[in-house]
Amino acid sequence: MNTVSHKIFIDGEWRVSATGNTIEVVNPTNEQVVGYAPQASREEAAQALRSSELAQKEWASLPAQARADLVSALADALEAEAERYAVMLTQEQGKLLSDARGEVAGSVGFLRYAAESARRIEGEIVTSENQDEQIWIQRVPFGVTVGLLAWNYPLALAARKLGNALVTGNTMVVMPPADTPLTVLEFSKLIAQVGFPKGVVNIVSGLGGEVGDELVRNPITKLVTLTGSSEVGSILYRSASENITALNLELGGKAPFIVLDDANVDEVVEIAVNSGFGNCGQICTSNERMYIHQSIYAEFMDKFIAKVKQLKVGDPMLEGTNVGPKVNAREVEKLVEMIAKAKADGATIACGGSKPAGQEFTKGYWFEPTVVTNVTNDMDIMKQEVFGPIVAAMPIDSLEQALQYANDIDLGLSGYVYTNDMRKIMQVVNQLEVGEIYVNRPNGELLNGFHTGFKRSGIGGEDGKYGLEGYLQKKTIYLNYQ
Repeated sequence: MNTVSHKIFIDGEWRVSATGNTIEVVNPTNEQVVGYAPQASREEAAQALRSSELAQKEWASLPAQARADLVSALADALEAEAERYAVMLTQEQGKLLSDARGEVAGSVGFLRYAAESARRIEGEIVTSENQDEQIWIQRVPFGVTVGLLAWNYPLALAARKLGNALVTGNTMVVMPPADTPLTVLEFSKLIAQVGFPKGVVNIVSGLGGEVGDELVRNPITKLVTLTGSSEVGSILYRSASENITALNLELGGKAPFIVLDDANVDEVVEIAVNSGFGNCGQICTSNERMYIHQSIYAEFMDKFIAKVKQLKVGDPMLEGTNVGPKVNAREVEKLVEMIAKAKADGATIACGGSKPAGQEFTKGYWFEPTVVTNVTNDMDIMKQEVFGPIVAAMPIDSLEQALQYANDIDLGLSGYVYTNDMRKIMQVVNQLEVGEIYVNRPNGELLNGFHTGFKRSGIGGEDGKYGLEGYLQKKTIYLNYQ
């Protein structure tokens, strides 16, 4: 990708930010600059909100299917340029090109599923206790919404939020992540190309403390949907309280990976590696802490560590690479600190644990695939989200012990269990305190599921009919026809 200076997209126009400041975006593989994003001002964020406010009522007045037709056209336009967008994602975020292709395909899927949902926006007629009266409950849009995106899947998250928001009659101001803003800014060209009315979608890049703060605190905003860390979610929660703005928060995770004694060790090892090190561990549902039954622990860990050691770290554009770089230097330093703390606490680094050696790694943000053993459940490595290529593991005596350990944390996004005993599966279903559970399969939520978290992992959720409902509020009408 050539170095490009992008512009913010407000009211159907591309603008150079009045601040004159930019965000430099570098390729995590080699630290070469791949583009610049505008560092917009608080006032420009407010302008975007006003533009969305002016457009919203007319947009909502269109039939839902007319709105869906444009969302479907956007999916087609993105699919037609899938490879170009995949390369852009890899060069600014560092994910494998194959994974980037998957992200683009997923983005197309999110848009198409939302478009297909237009005919499924329903209300209710409820019996009244009064004579000659009906109660109508309609689902109506919030109005102006704000989409705040995480850096690990920027395009997919934009599509995931925009599709549902637009089909349900909302307008949206999107704030791309500061670390990976370029693909989302480029996406504005397709939004304009397919003919969305001006103001229906605005895209404004900048810093969270200024642009993000304005988007959340401004009274024009009626709903904020964020994918990000629990720490950012907590800040946003406080900021949104001033106007009692509705929130949809998908936040951090620390997924427990429970393997019981009847599991197929070879199959589960493969799943554990893929779910732990995919996208360099930068997935909120990644396998981060494993609880393995003691009767199979030694066999499982020997095979798991052997598989991890075979993972090839390198250029994400090359076929055969298994693990690319982290997104930035700050994230690498966080991993270095977490490993140092784990070692100080008495844990063993079974493999990896540092930046890889070699000429090809002198530039870029690299960290070896790492396995941590000899841990106790109170260590930070078992409590704090890593969001990197580090998996910790410990043996357990029983499912009850695994559940106790798994639930002893303030996060609850996702979890895994591997067993052929249906009674134990149902025990996990009933007792594991997470919003989604992967039973005998890898991670990866589906379009018609519901991606939601418990505890500090968020409120609300994405995907499926319940994700669509998150962009609608209910209006009750008492219709007396005497």
